[in-house]
Amino acid sequence: MPFSGELDPIVLAGAIRIAHAEEAVLVPAYLLLLPLELGPESPATAEVEVAMPLLEAVEQAALREGVPVDARIERGRTAIHALGRLWEVEHFDRIIVPAGQRSGFTAKDLAWILTHAPSETLILKPALESRAAERGGRGDAD
Repeated sequence: MPFSGELDPIVLAGAIRIAHAEEAVLVPAYLLLLPLELGPESPATAEVEVAMPLLEAVEQAALREGVPVDARIERGRTAIHALGRLWEVEHFDRIIVPAGQRSGFTAKDLAWILTHAPSETLILKPALESRAAERGGRGDAD
């Protein structure tokens, strides 16, 4: 489950349900975006400090449901660059990709993922009703 920045809690819950049903290990992959000012192998301490609490939150949510976790951080200039690097060194049976404003992926990115993913790929986008319920019932669109 690749992501960059926030991860929608509804998408996370869906990924956990799928992993639980399949008795699979959930592999959250934080895609660390390196600014151009940093070299490709430069320490990215500030970025890692953002990623670690997010990965910890994913791990805690999954473990509460009895789903094992094996988290990753992959670096890249863009989310797609980082994801491509991850796919070069790891194999996944299924890839679950979050969609929506907070996912870190554009529509163009999602099209690239569907075209180039090396495994079965699911794109999860929460229903507008679910997001409205999270906001206290307001029906305004994102």
